[in-house]
Amino acid sequence: MANPKTVARLQAQIQRRVAHCLQFELADPRAGFLTVTRVELTQDLASAKVFYSVLGEDADVRLSGKMLEQATGFIQRQVARVLRTRTVPRLSWEFDASIREAARMDQLIRAARERDREIGGDEAEPEQAAPNSEDEGSCQE
Repeated sequence: MANPKTVARLQAQIQRRVAHCLQFELADPRAGFLTVTRVELTQDLASAKVFYSVLGEDADVRLSGKMLEQATGFIQRQVARVLRTRTVPRLSWEFDASIREAARMDQLIRAARERDREIGGDEAEPEQAAPNSEDEGSCQE
């Protein structure tokens, strides 16, 4: 079992190195707009799950996933060069849909606000009513 601070430091190091490899060392057009969002390292430091996000359609996600699988060996060797550990964690890739889901939620909120503006007139934000002291159950006699 590794120290949690050590695991966090190694995760950050792996994330930086993988991102650097993807941006500067791989000349693969399938990478597209690929971002490394986080790395989860097991406590025994044997494997690391690298989460990535891709800006684009589902086809872009599939292409980027295939590219990552094929480049795993190269990226793992590059990670090994910067880690000061006896063994190098085995890298695996997982698509992180959180950014895509956040963008979808943002779009839904914007659409709802637009509908509210159309229905309610030109009011930017509805004003909140001041709380009534009688409704709050104050004990005034």
